[in-house]
Amino acid sequence: MAVGVVDGTSEAIFQTLMSLGPSRSEWDFCFYKGNVVEHLDGHTDIIHKQLYSDWLPWGMKRRDLLLRRYWRREDDGTYVILYHSVFHKKCPPQKGYVRACLKSGGYVISPVNQGKQSVVKHMLAIDWKFWKSYLQTSSARSMTIKMLGRVAALRELFRAKLGNYSSSEFSSGELRRNFRLHQNEGDGEADVPTLTGNERTKENIAEEVEKSPSEHASLISLNDASDEFFDVPEPPYSDQSETDWTPDFGSEMYSQDTHHPKLSTAAGFVKRLHDLAVQKRGYVDLQEMAREDNMSCYYGSTLPKDSTCNLACSWTASDPSTFLIRGKNYLEDNKKVKAKGTLMQMVAADWLRSDKREDDLGGRPGSIVQKYAAQGGREFFFIVNIQVPGSTTYSLALYYMMNSPVEDAPLLESFIKGDDAYRNSRFKLIPYISKGSWIVKQSVGKKACLIGQALEINYFHGKNYLELGIDIGSSTVARGVVSLVLGYLNNLVIEMAFLIQANTPEELPEYLLGTCRLNHLDASKSVLAKPS
Repeated sequence: MAVGVVDGTSEAIFQTLMSLGPSRSEWDFCFYKGNVVEHLDGHTDIIHKQLYSDWLPWGMKRRDLLLRRYWRREDDGTYVILYHSVFHKKCPPQKGYVRACLKSGGYVISPVNQGKQSVVKHMLAIDWKFWKSYLQTSSARSMTIKMLGRVAALRELFRAKLGNYSSSEFSSGELRRNFRLHQNEGDGEADVPTLTGNERTKENIAEEVEKSPSEHASLISLNDASDEFFDVPEPPYSDQSETDWTPDFGSEMYSQDTHHPKLSTAAGFVKRLHDLAVQKRGYVDLQEMAREDNMSCYYGSTLPKDSTCNLACSWTASDPSTFLIRGKNYLEDNKKVKAKGTLMQMVAADWLRSDKREDDLGGRPGSIVQKYAAQGGREFFFIVNIQVPGSTTYSLALYYMMNSPVEDAPLLESFIKGDDAYRNSRFKLIPYISKGSWIVKQSVGKKACLIGQALEINYFHGKNYLELGIDIGSSTVARGVVSLVLGYLNNLVIEMAFLIQANTPEELPEYLLGTCRLNHLDASKSVLAKPS
């Protein structure tokens, strides 16, 4: 990752970074030409970039990239641009080019100094597809670091536009002409470049970055989109000649509904970078499988609680103050405040797998909900059942309980008694990846989302419970985001808060129904659901 302060507004920098026309060559010394292959929706497209070869090692063939590009703007003026490599039937590999694989990368442009300047963060993780294994370590690292140098060229471009250009420094053209690849000796970690301006020290920039309010950006807009692309699986090794390199994927990979058992390429990069053990999807120890098949699936007990957060694949409640909600005067001042508590207590969680969607867990005999119902108590349960479809369907069910009468919370009572349209217009989720890779944090964000406006929710109402079955498969884009998260799953700490949106002065201030913290979930440790 490279970080630099650029003398320009975040909007102007965003427009510059998004351009694929000839003007891009003014600062992007790697770029030869590019085009948009397909527009998917208002914030996502597929782009093709061809790179110059004069900055590559001698004798190395030209590279190109086929990328899915996603962008968004935050309320504070921050722009986020994310990329990852895909296949697309409209742009197959081209003669004369070796297609590199961008595993993850992008830009975060955060305004500082009253919007006059911006902190630009640029992250890259690329497999350059070398055919000689001994070239991979030093050359690939050096090439990637050189590409990160585009932040310096971008800064110089905007300085020149402002008439504050220093002739003692390289212009973007000079950078390209003077680019010579320096081979690094040894296999040590590459330093992270910090790119500063004339009057900026590294300490100044570090302070600016820490003050940036967009470290956790908003939840991706979950709109349906064409599903003609998918993550590029990473081959086990790259020892083929550049002249005959082709992706070793069958034609069935072009099916829109294909589900890939391999670990995502970005997750593989995180494993190498941070030496984390990533569980391969599709692999389960046979002894563990036999042991699980003999387990009794008692709904409300399949995911253990661990308040210390030291146990992998466990849950606990999150600190409510982590989340911002609408304050008492939100309709006048538009200000959100830190939550001070929750209406309900999280009492249980399930982590299930099945060959079909598992609905109405609260109504099943032997569940924690039915246990309380049999005792005739006044406890009321609110269950959030997040369903991830696929060849194996995973269900993450979170159980919240309140001991006081529902009538004491009028907004909740209206939600329980309301119709589906009312519920869909009010139920909100606030996500937060408190531990995880940069690409996942930027994809998920930390902004409240009205789930019912983007995904299908099935409601199941019993005497002492209301269950929300959230079908992730009802949106192709949502399914893609969750597929990305699943690839990293056991490297993540995921925090969530649930609430009912308050829209009137009488309903304000908002309050959280409940929170949760999921510690390093592991798909291989999900429990097989009983046939219903």
